[in-house]
Amino acid sequence: MKYFLTLLTILGTSVIYSQSVEFNLDETVVTNHQVTINNQQINYTAETGMQPVWNQQGKPIAGLQYTYYKVSNQKKNETSKERPLVISFNGGPGSASVWMHLAYTGPRVLNISDEGFPVQPYGYKENPYSILDVADIVYVNPVNTGYSRPVLDEKGNFDKSKFFGVNADVEYLAEWINTFVSRKDKWLAPKYLIGESYGTTRVAGLANKLQNSHWMYINGVILVSPTELGIEREGPIEVANRLPYFTAAAWFHDKLNPELQNKPILDALDEVERFTIQELIPALTMGGFLDSEKKKTIVEKMSYYSSIDEKVFLQNNLELPFNTFWKTLKIDDGYTVGRLDSRYLGLDGKEAGTRPDYNAELTAWLQSFTPAINEYLKNELNYKTDLKYNMFGNVSPWDRTQNNNTGKELRQAMAQNPSMEVMIQSGLFDGATTYFNAKYTMWHIDASGKMKDRLHFKTYESGHMMYLRKEDLETANNDIREFIKTSLPKANSPIKY
Repeated sequence: MKYFLTLLTILGTSVIYSQSVEFNLDETVVTNHQVTINNQQINYTAETGMQPVWNQQGKPIAGLQYTYYKVSNQKKNETSKERPLVISFNGGPGSASVWMHLAYTGPRVLNISDEGFPVQPYGYKENPYSILDVADIVYVNPVNTGYSRPVLDEKGNFDKSKFFGVNADVEYLAEWINTFVSRKDKWLAPKYLIGESYGTTRVAGLANKLQNSHWMYINGVILVSPTELGIEREGPIEVANRLPYFTAAAWFHDKLNPELQNKPILDALDEVERFTIQELIPALTMGGFLDSEKKKTIVEKMSYYSSIDEKVFLQNNLELPFNTFWKTLKIDDGYTVGRLDSRYLGLDGKEAGTRPDYNAELTAWLQSFTPAINEYLKNELNYKTDLKYNMFGNVSPWDRTQNNNTGKELRQAMAQNPSMEVMIQSGLFDGATTYFNAKYTMWHIDASGKMKDRLHFKTYESGHMMYLRKEDLETANNDIREFIKTSLPKANSPIKY
């Protein structure tokens, strides 16, 4: 597709060195593009570049690389200032924003099979399901991900505590967002945060930090494959919550008893969820004092709902590790199954062992994403640099000494802002941030239940990156599109309880 290039470079004390590669802390490249979404032609600009992170003394301490998509042909009676803005983060915590950028919500999407597997030639194409028709979008790479880098001192060092930790991450990214919103004149726009995996921890904390430290109120938060958000679930609950995912993965691979296998997957999961809540959690609470007959019944059902032999559960005192499940589920077929998406198969050197040799799904994803994002940024968005694009960057040591209270912080932000809505999106075959744990997270964000009508839950027949499956790419984007439309307060309507 043809496009026109504009190069904007903001000069100043912004040229720094990282790994002996020179880059500019404050620069942008702007290109013009088109995409057809829902049979509507969308004209937009793509702004790719670096924006500084400022410390309290007003000095730059890092440069964050971002890509900002802004629609040119707004709807009638809509101005750029007032058009919704979606601020997008991925997870890790050392992961670039590449995943949702080039496979989910953006105007370009990977060239992959309909089920999400790599194909050649590598590359990308138009995304007819992008949410760009309802919102402008910015994809942000935290420090050491993508092309984002810290400012180094004369000895080549930087203060990692300013960036690498649950609270530090939220603190500096909130400052960055404030600068971005001011520069792009988007203070009047409805604002949405979307995060995937650890990015859900990030945006849950950001919702509260932006409201209480920057007085920037958020309309909605979208949690894609959410983490636990600091909500405790240790012991019997943590163990029991694994079982519905085991059922989902076994169902996909046609491993369940025919009585259960022949049910639609959501019906099968409803059944195992009832068993988990009503029988399994109470039984596990008894530990070694569980009645022997009751234990026999529980083990039989755990095997029934997972297809894993009863003996394996007994050998593990009813606590079946995820690694054992991924190694064991298809062992008779000679394969392991993926962690982040159990639809993917791996091939181990030995069938014996307690865990797969590698993550089958992640290797497949990196095969598709890495060439595509490097090609896209360089040749379509015309952003050229000798920096390495870090799909995963070094963010060690990540400070976890301070408690993760992001779930509580999200609840606080919702309580303070009656118009804020939250949507959770979860893949049924995700074994890392399982759908049932995501549901448990949603149940416990607000223990009072007073805000449960503002919490929305969606599932998809795919894994951690549900959008890699074409059918779910369309459905999940439509769910976001509808979420944005329905969460916008009516014009001039008081926002209050």
